[in-house]
Amino acid sequence: MTDTSTPAETPSRQDAYKMFDRIAHRYDLLNRMLSMGTDRGWRKRMAAYMPDKPDVRLLDLATGTADVMLFLEGRCPALSSAVGLDMSGGMLGYGREKIRRRGLSHKLRLMRGDGTRIGAADDSFDAVTISFGIRNFLDVPAGLREMHRVLRSGGRVLILEFSIPANPLIRIPYLMYFRHVLPVVGGIVSGDGSAYRYLNRTVETFPYGEAFARLMRDAGFDRVQAIPLSFGIATLYVGDKA
Repeated sequence: MTDTSTPAETPSRQDAYKMFDRIAHRYDLLNRMLSMGTDRGWRKRMAAYMPDKPDVRLLDLATGTADVMLFLEGRCPALSSAVGLDMSGGMLGYGREKIRRRGLSHKLRLMRGDGTRIGAADDSFDAVTISFGIRNFLDVPAGLREMHRVLRSGGRVLILEFSIPANPLIRIPYLMYFRHVLPVVGGIVSGDGSAYRYLNRTVETFPYGEAFARLMRDAGFDRVQAIPLSFGIATLYVGDKA
């Protein structure tokens, strides 16, 4: 049994944030639905690799509706403060309301900004996280270099991203789901089918595994790991700054 369908074409990432503005009202719901709840387990794995030190300052890029920041705040007692950065004002609006309802506005702060040009000084954070957002960057190497720049010595970057399973018994149904089921369901629930067609194309055309780990090493990260999750449907990338 082989995958004979046409591979996806690389989509433009220009102004992708405008698409996220359009689907912000259904983004959290669709994440739960389309991942069938596995996204929570992936975040638990990310939390397990957070720096083991007191007074951790976190930067969460492509923070969206602040799901990752809120999850890490609840799982990592050493987290003292966090800043979330995203280009989508619509997503940030929902994130700010979630933070306000949790009574965490004094600790978690959201800002509109570009992950390839982070408005923070060198050596500002102990951890940088990004979940399912790095593939939307216009310049991925520049984004990785910025993450390295704003990390303190001994800091850690944690990147969650979709990947393509190596096992054909998993890969073939996964690609069928991504290409044919996800765009339809996502379009019906969000009212924007183009957004979920964009999702599957960006996943299929983005480097993963060793190819992405190599980009991290090129940006200056040490002890880079690529940890497959859920049979390779997603990958957690871990890198340290010396």
